[in-house]
Amino acid sequence: MSEVYAARRTRLRERCNAGGSAAALVSRPANVRYLAGAAPRGAVLLLGATEDLLLCGEPPDDRATDGRPDETLRLRVLPGAGADTAVAAGGLAVTQGADSLAVEEHHLTVARHRAIGSVAPRLRLADLGQAVEQLRVVKDEEEISCLRIGAEIADQALGELLESILVGRTERHLALELERRLVDHGADGPAFPTSVGTGPNSGRPGHRPTDRRVEEGDFLSVCLGATYRGYRCEIGRTFVIGTSPADWQIELYDLVFAAQRAGREALVPGAAHRDVDRAARQVLDSAGYTENLPVRTGHGVGLEIDEDPQLTPAAMGKLDACVPVTVEPGVHLPGRGGVRIDDTLVVRPEADGGPELLTITTKELLAL
Repeated sequence: MSEVYAARRTRLRERCNAGGSAAALVSRPANVRYLAGAAPRGAVLLLGATEDLLLCGEPPDDRATDGRPDETLRLRVLPGAGADTAVAAGGLAVTQGADSLAVEEHHLTVARHRAIGSVAPRLRLADLGQAVEQLRVVKDEEEISCLRIGAEIADQALGELLESILVGRTERHLALELERRLVDHGADGPAFPTSVGTGPNSGRPGHRPTDRRVEEGDFLSVCLGATYRGYRCEIGRTFVIGTSPADWQIELYDLVFAAQRAGREALVPGAAHRDVDRAARQVLDSAGYTENLPVRTGHGVGLEIDEDPQLTPAAMGKLDACVPVTVEPGVHLPGRGGVRIDDTLVVRPEADGGPELLTITTKELLAL
């Protein structure tokens, strides 16, 4: 992997040089990990004029799940507790002869930005912007492999839960059990707080589990994800508990399923982000659910669970191949509940079989 990290840093350095910066300071943890292989707590990466350095406040822990630093990258552990790695990087940039430094202004606090300027007053600070995030959008096959394994773990954890007795258990209990199963099957941990919604809570995006107990006839919506080697996937499914679904439940489920399928089928290289959102949204709009729809149909995933691209009505840009995204339409009816279906897929050209579905748990409306 060393050559992969080196190539990523080279691409970023070329962008910085084209923008007139001799060096760059990367402080956002996911960006540090992308370029250095690991992001120990508080670490920053200096792409220097003469040498690249990973600056840490303490030695990396080999047992940690936040990766291992690229062996070809020089590691520098700062002496003294509480030393600011970003400020130290600014001073080191000057010693390497840099007269300008591009920093991630969207991540650095104002206080840290001012501190860098105070220790290196002759250093011109520029904004690196979203340069690293843009490099991260298209994944290589090693990254996609990590997402694929994470999806397999999430599928396995969810499948095991569905085989257990659910009636009478609380949302909170089910969420904790799912997260334990993720770790048992090899995940670093959950990709985000697991959401379990029952009855009137089902289908609600981002629902935080409560002590409500599962009852016969409930919709049960589950949204979970696994982190594997830093990469995060997502899956969401909705089921009916105990009895045959009511007519309104079947009708609502079939509608959301059709919307989700339309969104998945729109995932082709060159498709506009807003067109993917529109494909799913218009199915729900036409059925009169305009007022109950989430603000987006999906989003990118990777080292963070919420990355670009954003699949929203106003999104700009077009999809590239090898971009992993979620497609997650849903409808929540206040007081009744709702349906959410969520998959992680990788955009692939039609010649390669079209979008690759990573999360494969059945989307049939099951009565559990």
